Amino acid sequence: MKTMYPNAEDIANGSKDDHKARKKFLNPSPDIDGGWAWMIVLASFLIHILIMGSQMALGILNMEWLDEFNQSRGLTAWVSSLSMGITLIVGPFIGLFINICGCRKTAIIGGTLNGLGWILSAYATNVQYLFITFGVIAGIGSGMVYLPAVVMVGQYFQKRRALAQGLSTTGTGFGTFLMTMLLTYLCKEFGWRNAMFIQGAVSLNLCVCGALMRPLPSSEQSERRAEGKMAVNDSEKTLQLSEKALTPNGLLNKAEEKGELATADVTDPLPLIKRTETRRNGIAFKDMYALNILKAISHTTVTIKKGFWSWYSSYFGTTSLFTNKVFVAFVLWALFAYCSFVIPFIHLPEIVKMYNLTEQNDIFPLTSIIAIVHIFGKVILGIIGDLPCVTAWNVFLMANITLGVSILILPLMHMFATLAVVCALIGFSSGYFSLMPVVAEDLVGIAHLANAYGIIICANGISALLGPPFAGWIYDVTEKYDVSFYICGLLYMVGIVFLLLKPCLKTNPQSEKDTTSNGQA
Repeated sequence: MKTMYPNAEDIANGSKDDHKARKKFLNPSPDIDGGWAWMIVLASFLIHILIMGSQMALGILNMEWLDEFNQSRGLTAWVSSLSMGITLIVGPFIGLFINICGCRKTAIIGGTLNGLGWILSAYATNVQYLFITFGVIAGIGSGMVYLPAVVMVGQYFQKRRALAQGLSTTGTGFGTFLMTMLLTYLCKEFGWRNAMFIQGAVSLNLCVCGALMRPLPSSEQSERRAEGKMAVNDSEKTLQLSEKALTPNGLLNKAEEKGELATADVTDPLPLIKRTETRRNGIAFKDMYALNILKAISHTTVTIKKGFWSWYSSYFGTTSLFTNKVFVAFVLWALFAYCSFVIPFIHLPEIVKMYNLTEQNDIFPLTSIIAIVHIFGKVILGIIGDLPCVTAWNVFLMANITLGVSILILPLMHMFATLAVVCALIGFSSGYFSLMPVVAEDLVGIAHLANAYGIIICANGISALLGPPFAGWIYDVTEKYDVSFYICGLLYMVGIVFLLLKPCLKTNPQSEKDTTSNGQA
């Protein structure tokens, strides 16, 4: 006869199963480097199309605003510069939002603001009105979507980080190509006001992209989930063992299987309990409702405090990111470099008109050449950056040098063919943007990526905010864009000098430790 109680072998097997189950539950999320991670890449790709692509195509609207409001080129250029600049400048503050609300909620709120900014801009009566609606409102909304799109890809990928960032940021190239064609068509068919209204409706799809940003479970949540699953498994095993102990050979009586259990004539206490609960239901419900409100307020307060102090310590605490000298050099590069990068996109249509190349440009726009080659540049540089024989930093540095030289020599090209070649070089080398999050993560670690990347794009934003108006102001004085391209190209080379200082600077040991621990996770 089989024993009715669990023996030592059963217990040993059970503990082995428990160990395997606990190890399985505590493993990293299966979505890392696969599964939902590719949906994050898709969402980030679409966000780059709708935000960065449309901003790179603002040269079309800039010409419409010049004709509509009859203002100077320098003043009118401030509209697109504000939009680009504020999108990036708000990065550090968006990092605070992400620490408190998470990437998903931040992106959904930002998508709503961005669409609202485009729609309100359709009713502009002067350039100053566009400063507020398009520059500030749409710019803040863009920033609230852009930073989560970059951070989420970094969180979901440990291997192939550069490739994933490269694929997602190719949306900028596709977006520049598509949005240039779309805005050109809409402006010709419906006028620039209706074009902005339609674009605002399209931009509301950013909220859908934000909804796809499912947060990864934290280590604490994974532990709690593992303990919960283990508790359920333990309970099930206990019930099974008890069942075996109480029934011979583990079989139930046929009458029990049919539900024909003998019932004793005992007074059922259930109605009494129900009556008591009914009398107390009103009071209990009110108490539970008040308790839930207090718990929600307490949880929100703790979340806000935790997020704020995490954000504050990254900037001003003893473990501040600014104690990392290489990171500071990286920020200085971003401050000098980005103004040169945006100038071709803003002022290239004017150069085409100046050199009487409008007919050739209408057949195949130079901005579209930059956009198409930019797509391949991001993917190819991302693949190269993931190779074990090279470092992402070296690939990033070489791409920057190529871009700086290309911007310097662009005004010397007076033929469409030579302009097209230089624009292709600009497009390919500017693919280094896919490596920026990877390089930043290598410098500070994944835990500080949101705040660090917020600082970097803030520096980019300041540069983008001042660059195009500066170039427009120089044109108003000299009536030539050559000088502005030369000056901004030289500023880009100054930024590259800060990157070349890396071997002379010592990386913060804390950052190295964070990076190593995150790489091994």
